[in-house]
Amino acid sequence: MAKPHDFTARIRWTGNTGEGTSTYRSYDRTWNIETEGKEIVACSNDPMLGGDPSKHNPEDLLIASLASCHMLWYLHLASVAKIVVRNYVDDPVGHGESEPDGTGRFLSATLRPRIEVPKGTDLEKAEALHHEVHKYCFIARSVNFPVTYEPAFIEV
Repeated sequence: MAKPHDFTARIRWTGNTGEGTSTYRSYDRTWNIETEGKEIVACSNDPMLGGDPSKHNPEDLLIASLASCHMLWYLHLASVAKIVVRNYVDDPVGHGESEPDGTGRFLSATLRPRIEVPKGTDLEKAEALHHEVHKYCFIARSVNFPVTYEPAFIEV
């Protein structure tokens, strides 16, 4: 039987410039993620939609969450499989589209981790683990677009 989990966050709009949403340009598309006991994350809308490019937007956070979840499960599975990972860096990319009316969606995502392993590591086994992660990762199991993997292994 599946065990239920609840995940919480507080989203607080910070973009009221004094007029609320009285006009389209009267407010900023900014907010904070204020999860109790954790650091505040300042966010903004995507720059294509007038957001602050120096802040994370929902699309950044989705791709980062997907890649982070994958990484954590990969590290776990590598440990169990006796694959020693010395470093892991991912530069994931989400591929999306926007319609003329402003609606948009993700079409796919590609995870591109660069993983350092000791010389002599079974690289076939190490790569195969990436395809096992999708069975476990909450985020990967929840998105409705395909996720592919392009890992690169560096033997050190």
